[in-house]
Amino acid sequence: MKMNKAERLSAEELVSRYAKTVYRIALSRLGNPADAEDITQEVLIKYINADKTFDDEEHRRKWIIRVAVNAVNSFAKSAWKRRTTELAEAENVPCVPAQNADETEDIRRAIAALPEKYRVPIHLFYYEDLSVKDIAAAMSLAEGTVKSLLARARAKLKEILEEESYVG
Repeated sequence: MKMNKAERLSAEELVSRYAKTVYRIALSRLGNPADAEDITQEVLIKYINADKTFDDEEHRRKWIIRVAVNAVNSFAKSAWKRRTTELAEAENVPCVPAQNADETEDIRRAIAALPEKYRVPIHLFYYEDLSVKDIAAAMSLAEGTVKSLLARARAKLKEILEEESYVG
């Protein structure tokens, strides 16, 4: 069976389908809405400028997620990010993820309290519904590493929620 190549998306379709996904990925790692917006814009522009054809919509989705994860990683490692984080901490300005009406406040706080390396895999697995294999590809990690990160993240979430008396 011959697969049809996915058609190129207009800017409006691109934003409609993927802006929220990219934003949530960036926000889950960076914890700062302004930075997440910048990353979202950067990723969408990369798509618009890319001369790439996609086998299907799922291929396009995985490519965008991979580009988002890479952009977030680059941003988090940048000297500018380290400097702005230090300034925010010095000024006691909190960088807390925006609230999502679909999540409970307790779960949001617990996820935000996770160490940085656990937030993105948790987000991709539970909110973007990616498989361990797809997360491994997006994050350039071995599948076993992703499984370990998810298991440790779940254990830490449980600890956080129990400490706060949210879980019986």
